[in-house]
Formats: sequence, structure tokens, C-alpha cells
Amino acid sequence: MEEKTKEVVESWSFLDTVESNFRPLVVIELAKGTKEETIEWFTKRIVDKKANGGAQLLVKPLVMENGVENIYLVGASHLRLLLGAETVGLVKECSDNSMRTFTYSSRKTFKDFADDNHNFLTMAECQYIIKHELENLRAKNEKMIPGYPQAKLYPGKSIVRRLLTSGILVQIFPLHDREELKKLRHRWYGRVKVGYQPLDDIRCYFGETIALYFGFLEYFTFALIPMAVIGIPYYVFAWEDYDKYVMFATFNLLWSTVILEVWKRICAILTYRWGTLLMKRQFEEPRPGFHGVLGINPVTGREEPVYSSLKRQLRIYLVSLPFVCLCLYFSLYVMMIYFDLEQWALDYHKENESNFSSLMLYVPSIIYAVVIEIMNRIYRYAAEFLTSWENHRLESSYQNHLILKVLVFNFLNCFASLFYIAFVLFDMKLLRQSLATLLITSQILNQFAESLLPYWLQKRYNRRMKKRMCSQKTDRDLSIAEQVNMEKEMGTYLGTFDDYLELFLQFGYVSLFSCVYPLAAVFAVLNNITEIYSDALKMCRVYKRPFAEPTANIGVWQLAFETMSVISVVTNCILIGMSPQVDALFPDSKMDLVLTVALVEHLLLAIKFIMAFVIPDKPRDIQMKLAKLEFESLEALKQQQMKLAAESLKE
Repeated sequence: MEEKTKEVVESWSFLDTVESNFRPLVVIELAKGTKEETIEWFTKRIVDKKANGGAQLLVKPLVMENGVENIYLVGASHLRLLLGAETVGLVKECSDNSMRTFTYSSRKTFKDFADDNHNFLTMAECQYIIKHELENLRAKNEKMIPGYPQAKLYPGKSIVRRLLTSGILVQIFPLHDREELKKLRHRWYGRVKVGYQPLDDIRCYFGETIALYFGFLEYFTFALIPMAVIGIPYYVFAWEDYDKYVMFATFNLLWSTVILEVWKRICAILTYRWGTLLMKRQFEEPRPGFHGVLGINPVTGREEPVYSSLKRQLRIYLVSLPFVCLCLYFSLYVMMIYFDLEQWALDYHKENESNFSSLMLYVPSIIYAVVIEIMNRIYRYAAEFLTSWENHRLESSYQNHLILKVLVFNFLNCFASLFYIAFVLFDMKLLRQSLATLLITSQILNQFAESLLPYWLQKRYNRRMKKRMCSQKTDRDLSIAEQVNMEKEMGTYLGTFDDYLELFLQFGYVSLFSCVYPLAAVFAVLNNITEIYSDALKMCRVYKRPFAEPTANIGVWQLAFETMSVISVVTNCILIGMSPQVDALFPDSKMDLVLTVALVEHLLLAIKFIMAFVIPDKPRDIQMKLAKLEFESLEALKQQQMKLAAESLKE
């Protein structure tokens, strides 16, 4: 095997003349015992020229302490990365401060570009380019993976995706830059400070998707401060006076609308500065788990698996939908058990009336909050299995169906008891107690499960790994071997789904019922401040570095938050209508009260939608810059067409 690997490496030596200093950017881990012919074929395809169907990248095998060569480091020459930047459509800042799609032919017009400046592209951008090139390695005439007849191929099939689904390729992940990471940690969470996060630095290191999440988390935390500031005096001076909560609920309605509209503008400013607002959407390939009968894609004309949409719809409506409904029923059943426990605790307190019995009043809510978190996590696994079984062709379709399933269940599981207490039992005191207990308990559990526990486990593993590496004989590759060894065993960051879900539920606790518990916003602010630090720690110390993913917004989560704000208008209007102050205005006719509340609710919804329409999603200056770029691109296209027409006339 060593001789074959040596022959392959020697056959790539012409690439080393392009890039004398090999810089490892991405790690490929193959399964132990992978056949030699498979390794030779795969590595040859990686380094082959683009004209021959290769990726034209640089590869170096990494020999571990046990002599096994199943890990390969991938890099690229500076020229190759620049050409790749044009292929993926990266947008960079020009010398005139405008943002334009990078092209190699016009490279001199871009800010900070120089032929010897290897930092023109960030490391995250370089790793994204390599990932794109690896994923676009496609089978030519091969019918199978060499050495594995069961791993079928067809022309145009992504080789990396087939290797992953066949279990031959264990994982691909980008390496950390330890020096840059150290600087980022210091600027980000290395010292306790009051100020903004280094979002541009986060974007340069982790990419736009993660930077945008932290930008939203920071913005949402600042947006909660007015609610928290107003909520504290309400809590202190009007604890039992529900009449005064009418003004707080009214402010809540305006607040929930304005913050989401303002966020769209801030998001546009950030993504324009980062270049992703201008990036063209790429054609989506079938997701790795998609399977079906080999056929022709009517759009691309390529051979790929096709699966009947009728079969998928039958799976969704005959299996997934009934299962989700069954889970929702079970959640409501657990909720009724919780109310039985609440009644038992209340009866116990009435009989004993001691300090212990007073504490027992909170026990059912704490137990229920823990059960909710457990049910949410179990359901999440079931939802992922079902959505995968539905066999969606595109990753975006898979994500949308998964998010819908999880949001519906989490909404009912977390908020059904609060709706029941508010609008069936009409018990404001119990509503306040339940809301406070659910919010605080869920925040503590999330902080422990998502950050503290993984960090402690990772720290233990790193300590053991360092001891083992120090006991080995040192060589020139010890540092990189140690780094790869540590990082390949780290947990994989599965994306921002859980982070946004946590903020979504928090937004629900604050906007739906906070008028009966004004301190909800205070606890949300305190939680989010610690969340910023714990999530930063998680990204830098607990998980493998994720690949950068360009994005122009927070996607379907914007719609989810806006839907929650519409529901909050309805709940707050009903709570206002239930207040003694409003109820006293209609002593004779309850129907008049209901009609008045419904009218106010419709008016507020109308105002909300008018505000959403009136407040532009993009600031005026960005709109002008985008319009100017569109005009210039149309003019360039027109000039090109005129040039071609003139040349054809000469002929």
C-alpha cells in the first residue's frame, strides 16, 4: 500500500511546483481497511486536471502513529483557489468600494488583491471552494466504485456522495487554523465585556450562516432590553394588579412586529457587506440520502435516481401526518397529567400550609418542564427519521418538512398548557407560575445539554489524547497529526437548527404571555447573554469546524418568527379582553366585549401588516447599489451582444 501511495503522490508532483508550501485545509477520513484500488482511484480523481474530470487539488496522506493511512489532507494552489472562487460565484469588495462577483480576469480591480497576497480569500472561503470542488467530482464512465461492486455509479453521479452513503468515506471536515482561532476566541469571549460581537471576524472564520445566527442572537438580545426595562417596574409595583398589564400587552404587540421588520434591514446590511446578498443561487443537487430508480432528470438531462412524488405524498399523509397527530395527542395527555399533579400539590398545600408545601407548588411545573425537554428531543429523532424516510430529493425540501414537523410539535408541547390555563381555567396566578417555571427550567437544561456537558466531555478527551501523543516518538508531522486526531473525534456541528428553535420558543414565551409575567424578558436577556458566550465556546472548543455556508438571510425561521408574532397579537388581545379593567366597560353584554376584542385584534393585525409593508426590507442605499449593479450587468450583456452581432456581420 505504501508503494502505491508513493507512486500516486509522485504522479502529482507537477502540482507541487505550483504551490511549494502545502497548506492543509480539509481532512478526508476513509474507513479503515479501505481497498488500495479505491484509494488510488479516488485520490487520482482529486488531483487530476479539470479537463479530465478531476478537481485539480493537492492531497497529502497523513500517517498516524499506528501506521494506518486512512486520513488525507487536501489543499489547493493559490491559482486554483482563485479560479474556484469564480466558479462558486464569490462576491468580493472592489477598489471603488462596490461589491461584485469575483472573476479571475478582473482580479486586479478587487480591493487588497495582489498575486502574492494569499490572504485575499479567507480560510473559510478556501475550504468552501474545496468542498464545492470535491462534491462536484462526478463519475464519467464508471459503473461502480473500484473495489466495491455494490457501490453503483452512473454518469454524473457525485463520487463523494456515493462514497459517504456506501460507508467508504467516513467524514470530510475543514481544519481549524489554531492561530486565527486563538485570536478569535480572545476577541469573542476571551474577556467579559459589554459590546458587540466581532461578527465580521466570525464570518471570516466560520462563514455567513453561523455569523448571521450570532448576529440575530445579539440583535434579539438588544431588542429584548426595552421589554425587560419596562417589565421590571410592572413586576415590582403591579404584581397583582392585572389592570396595568393592558398597557404592557399593547406595547408587546408593537414591539414584536417592529423588531422583526428592523431585523430584515440589519440582515440586508450585513449580507451586502459580506457579499452573500448578491450571490446567485446555485442549482441544487439531490441530497445524499435520496434514492430511487435510475432515470433522466427533465431539467438537467442527466441520469440520476427518480422517485414518484405520489409515493412521497402517500408516505407524508398516510404515515407521517398520523404519527405527528398521535404525538400531539400524547403531548396533550401528558399535559393533563401535569394538571392533576398541580391539583394534588395545591390540595397538599391547603392541608399543611408550611414552607415545604409552598415549595411543593413549584414541583409539578419543574417536572413538567423536564418532561417537555425530554419529549422534544425524542420527537426530534423521530421527526428526522420520518423526514428521511419520506425520501425528499432536495436538502431544502427535507429541511422545510423537518422544521414544520418540529415546530408544530414543539409549539404545542411547550405552549399548550399555558393556553389551557389562560383560556380554559382563567387562572392568571397559575399561568404566571407555569410560565416562569417552564422558561427558567428550559433555559437551564438547554445551557447544560448544549454547551456545558459537551465541553466537559471534549476537554476530557483532549487531555487523554495529549497524554497519548506525548508518549509517541515525535516527528515533523506531530503537530498536524495531533490536531487532526483531536478534531476528527470532536462532535459534528449539525447546523443552527436547534439554536434558532431555542430562540423561537423563547420568543413565544416573551411575546405570547409576558404581560402576565413581565420578568420573562429579563430572564430571556440574562439567558441570551450567557448563550452568546456558551455558543461561542461550543463553536471554538467543542465541535469540529463546520464548512462555511453562504446565506442571504435566516431563511424559513423569519417566517416562523413572524407567524409567532401574529399568534401573539391574538393571545394578547384576548388577555386584554379578560382583564377586569376592560371587562368593567361591558357590564351588561359579554357579546359586545367579544366583538370589541375581535375588532381590536383585526385592527392590530391590519396595522401589523401595514407596518411590514411600509418598512422596507432593505435600506435605501443598498437598494440603489443593487439597482446600479443590475443596470451595469444588463449594459455589459448588451455590449457583448452588440459585439457578437458586429463580428457576425463582418463574416
